[in-house]
Amino acid sequence: MHKSRYAVRAASVALLGAVLVGCSSEQSDGPNVAQQAPSKPAQKAADESPSPSASKSAAPVVAVGQTGTFNVGETDDYGENYKVTTKMQVTAVSAKYVTPAEVGTTNQPEQGQYVKLTLTLKNVGKAPAEIMTYGMMQWEDNKTAAQDASTLEGVGEGPDLDTTYKPGQAVTGSLVLDVARRGGKVSYVGGDDPSEGPTFVVKLPK
Repeated sequence: MHKSRYAVRAASVALLGAVLVGCSSEQSDGPNVAQQAPSKPAQKAADESPSPSASKSAAPVVAVGQTGTFNVGETDDYGENYKVTTKMQVTAVSAKYVTPAEVGTTNQPEQGQYVKLTLTLKNVGKAPAEIMTYGMMQWEDNKTAAQDASTLEGVGEGPDLDTTYKPGQAVTGSLVLDVARRGGKVSYVGGDDPSEGPTFVVKLPK
């Protein structure tokens, strides 16, 4: 009879121990799951890290009489690893729609309308900056997609915007552009930043 009671007691203790071990095992899973959770925020933080070209500020959009600042930079020999080297200012001095005779040419505008755009470019950074506008000026509006607006009309008359600017130097010069119609915007796309988008934009009057 005593042996039977001890046997029952031993069985009960063994069962209780198994239950306790099971509970302990289930609770231990909790911390393991919690330790894995931060991996997602860590991944998110990695995804949000700035790209090499993130130092590039948004292209300034200026109208006549306004001034904006844009970055000038360079890439390595492979066209990668863009870095900003200096800063330039652009001021839209004037924008005048002109006839071929007014710019001393007999050539008719292929797109439809000549506009004489006068800009002031100034190096406000700490390193030289090279600006080349020919073939790098695009015009577009709500109806027409971006088109090359560069011409050789008026070249040689007045100061040349296409040059190397040392820190503190500035040039005020004019470009005769060929656009489809009045209005729209002209974008300078001559920057070395491999990311998409213009370097600066000038809104033309209608």
